[in-house]
Amino acid sequence: MKIFSALYDWTLKWAKHKFAPYILAVLSFTESVIFPIPPDVLLAPMVLSKPEKAWRFASLTTIASVLGGVCGYILGYLMFEPWIQPIITDLGYQHRFDQVMAWFSQYGIWVVFLAGFSPVPYKLFTVSAGLLQMAFLPFLIASAIGRGMRFFLVAGLIKWGGVAMEEKLRQWADRIGWALVAIIVIAYLVLR
Repeated sequence: MKIFSALYDWTLKWAKHKFAPYILAVLSFTESVIFPIPPDVLLAPMVLSKPEKAWRFASLTTIASVLGGVCGYILGYLMFEPWIQPIITDLGYQHRFDQVMAWFSQYGIWVVFLAGFSPVPYKLFTVSAGLLQMAFLPFLIASAIGRGMRFFLVAGLIKWGGVAMEEKLRQWADRIGWALVAIIVIAYLVLR
């Protein structure tokens, strides 16, 4: 079944839309607070479709993501008990959240930097930083550096790969998509 190649083509079509930068900014912001889909899934096709704007798209993604991180920080700082804790519990993230809290106590600000750069759910770290009342300026700097490095790396790799990378991605889209589904199902079964 060629579900993922069709989805890939659909995403590339949307990446060329005039409102794509706005959608990218909203996706980047909300992913830092609560939304589960990372902005890379739109950033990469946008850079593929308009490589001359790679750095602009990476900047937009970084700024919106850091602003979303600030929102997550504020929510953790002011509204953890009434709003955030029930959501974490309902989504089944309590174990992950407890792990994040342990990492914060062990590694401090470095956790925010690593979470910003890695595919680990950044939103858990933004809320945790607010809950723990981490110093805001170090949080902001670590978020900006970590998120910026990640998104500029994605944009740079996609821009560098260009048309050849786009052709390879199209060729392998279904295999990669089904492999990711298999990995997610296996991880779910193992971790459950």
